[in-house]
Amino acid sequence: MVEDLQGQRVRDLLDAIDRGQEGALEELVTVIYPDLKRLARFQLAKERRGHTLNTTAIVHEAFLRLAGSNSSYTDRAHFLRAAATVMRHLLVDYARKRNAEKRGAGLAPLTLQDDRYEKEDDTLAVLALDAAIKDIADIDPQLEQIIECRYFAGLTVRETAEALGMSVRSVERGWQKARAYLTTSMETPSD
Repeated sequence: MVEDLQGQRVRDLLDAIDRGQEGALEELVTVIYPDLKRLARFQLAKERRGHTLNTTAIVHEAFLRLAGSNSSYTDRAHFLRAAATVMRHLLVDYARKRNAEKRGAGLAPLTLQDDRYEKEDDTLAVLALDAAIKDIADIDPQLEQIIECRYFAGLTVRETAEALGMSVRSVERGWQKARAYLTTSMETPSD
């Protein structure tokens, strides 16, 4: 019952956002803040230890980006998928910035330390994953959506099926295909 009430409240807020009601997005974020924190924690769990971004920073930055867009959302799952995508892009942008800084970015060179090699590999892995996901989106946009739901939003197969309006079996097949593609493209060195 509480979940139904919250679901209705989220739908009402999404409608208010579409109508341009001031403060509706902020209220929506307040209502689903625990879900956004869960998404951010899930995203950061895949990152290197000691990442300088934390869950709160990611949620707040994602909110700023979502607030700055003119997107409309059909339901809670659609909004959370958009938030997960924004969070993924934040981490990719952060990795690109770190990679540029390691390459100089106009600053004086730093001395190399052993732990920098591990951090560079992590940064390059994030960038390679992003490139692979962009490639898969060109081939099959639905596979990209499945990856976003399963890998970045941490949704179960059943939750992914509901969020995308697909059958559970279709999501299972798509997830298997997406993982195989990502594994192959991540193992293949790019020149």
